[in-house]
Amino acid sequence: MTSAIIVAAGSSQRMGFNKLLAPLGGVPVIVRTVRTFDQCDAIDEIIVVGSEAVREELAKHSFPKLVKMLPGGSERHFSVFEGLRALSESSQIVAVHDGGRPLITTAQISKCVAIARDKRAVACARPVTETMKRCDDSGKITNSLERKNAWIMETPQVFDRELLMTAYEHVLGSELLVTDEVSAVQALGEPVFVVENTSPNLKITFPADLALAEKLL
Repeated sequence: MTSAIIVAAGSSQRMGFNKLLAPLGGVPVIVRTVRTFDQCDAIDEIIVVGSEAVREELAKHSFPKLVKMLPGGSERHFSVFEGLRALSESSQIVAVHDGGRPLITTAQISKCVAIARDKRAVACARPVTETMKRCDDSGKITNSLERKNAWIMETPQVFDRELLMTAYEHVLGSELLVTDEVSAVQALGEPVFVVENTSPNLKITFPADLALAEKLL
C-alpha cells in the first residue's frame, strides 16, 4: 500500500494571501494538487495536513482516496510527523508532497513510487542548469558555485514507511530543524537518490509563480 501525505499548512507570508486557495485555471491550487494524487494509480490513500481554510475547501470536493484531513503543526516537520502517525497500518511506501506544487503529474508520482520500492528513499528533483554564485550579506558576489552534480529538490519525496518514521522520530527527539524529508533521512546516515523530473513542477511561492503556472497549464 502506498500513501501520500500532502502538506498544506503554510502561512503564505511571502505571498500576501493564501496561495493554496488561489485560483489556478479556475481551480484552487490545493484542489489541483490533491486531484492529481487522487487520479494516480500508484497512490492508495491520501492524507492532507493543512490549515482550517484548506480543509474547508477540500471538503467541498470529492476525492475517493482522501481518507483524513488533519491540522498542521507550527513547522513543516511537525505537520509531516502528524501525517505519518495517521497512515493506515498496511501502508508500506509514503510520498510526501507540497500542497503548493500543483503541476506535478501522475506519471512522475508513479515513477518516484516505483523507484522508491527498490531504493527505499528518493526525491523528485531537477538538475541545476544555471550559473550559480554566492553573495555576501550586502549582495556582492563573492564566488561561483559548482553546478556539476547539483540538483534542485522538489516533491514528492518518497520513502519506505518505517525508514521515514524512524527519521522523523530522530528529528523530533534530537530537536533538529529540517526543511524536507531528504534532510530527515540523511540525518540517520541513510542514502537518498534523485529521480529526475523533466516536467514543470514549480512551487507556488510568489504571485508571479501563479501567473507562470497559468501559462504552463
